[in-house]
Amino acid sequence: MHDPDVLAKRLLDVIESEILPLTEAGVAAGNKIFGAALLHKESLKTVVAETNNEMENPLWHGEMHALKKFYEIPQDLRPVTEDLLFLSTHEPCSLCLSAITWCGFDNFYYFFSHEDSRDSFAIPHDLKILKEVFGREDYRTENEFWTSQSVHKLIQDSSNAEALNTRASRLNLKYSELSESYQSDKSANNIPLN
Repeated sequence: MHDPDVLAKRLLDVIESEILPLTEAGVAAGNKIFGAALLHKESLKTVVAETNNEMENPLWHGEMHALKKFYEIPQDLRPVTEDLLFLSTHEPCSLCLSAITWCGFDNFYYFFSHEDSRDSFAIPHDLKILKEVFGREDYRTENEFWTSQSVHKLIQDSSNAEALNTRASRLNLKYSELSESYQSDKSANNIPLN
């Protein structure tokens, strides 16, 4: 696979330059701050980048909307999921974990954890659903279907951690601003579990 420096830098690039602009527009339209992208494992070229679109459909979480767009690619042009990396801005909820599994991805990376979603972004639903519906506090990050990893762990394992952490801090600030905007306007939307 890729060196942690190369992979962490590319994942931050995708979040910052491809997912974040979509999320800014999405939040302005009343959607949550979650986004996702699918990248070729070898080249790290982006296949699809998307953001939450719950105002259209409550199932269109960032990951689900990315998968929707991915499966709109004609089958003869669509890469197989085993050849792709799945990147999520926020650790996937149980719905998205299931979708990632059912679609055949063997991996996913995430930037913000479930605890970040709850504590920093005032969106506690992921952990609450795991506990209330499944009777669990977490999920197995390595299982027969896939392996998940935090982008922050990649950064920690890189030889360029200081510079990458600086970029990650800038992204944290930007997502905090977007979260404030979403939280201040969410009462005006009709998203269940807003």
